[in-house]
Amino acid sequence: RLARSVSHLLDVIEDLTAKGAHFRSLKDPIDTTTPQGMFSLQVLGAVAQLERALISERTKAGIKAAKAKGKLPGNPGIRERRPEALAKMTAAQKAAYGARLQSTAQQWLPIVRRMRPDHTWDDIARFLKQRGLNWTPERLRRAVKWMVAEGMADAALLRKSPPRPAEDRLMTLVAGIHEANPELTLREIANQLERLHERTPRGGAKWSPSSVKNLLDRARRLGLIEGF
Repeated sequence: RLARSVSHLLDVIEDLTAKGAHFRSLKDPIDTTTPQGMFSLQVLGAVAQLERALISERTKAGIKAAKAKGKLPGNPGIRERRPEALAKMTAAQKAAYGARLQSTAQQWLPIVRRMRPDHTWDDIARFLKQRGLNWTPERLRRAVKWMVAEGMADAALLRKSPPRPAEDRLMTLVAGIHEANPELTLREIANQLERLHERTPRGGAKWSPSSVKNLLDRARRLGLIEGF
């Protein structure tokens, strides 16, 4: 099954269209490459709007009927702050949080293991962001703390980072740019650094390919990148 509902189907088709693809159903008269197919899609859009309106109307009617009987929406245990209900809610939230972390751990945990504790959480979050992973330093530290508590990561990852020279921050940034797009040339990376108004290790405003290469060489020796 492609979609759960008409509105979900429209969302799927909209995503496909945005990516330059078309949708054609083998059983239904829907083909977004033809005028007839687009008309069918517009009819589906009207149906989806009606579907949403009916769901909203039924929901409001249900809440109104419940209130008339003296019932309030939501979990009564949570509403009344019962300890056992709050404990169950907290446990469920922790389980969901852990499941989310474990489902994405292979994307970020190996990098954290390579970089901690030699690099700060700020450096690692910046490195991950260059690879398209949206972490803040605090969220990342909290995620690793959970992994350590569950025995899925070494406690050494949480040790305090030693003071690092400014050049190490630049090395992490350059490695992140390279990892995000390995096809970039040294000159293109240098241009990106200049657009970011990053100073060279010697404090200059103009970056040379050789300065970028030196930082990439260091990053490779430290295991931040596999090679270039």
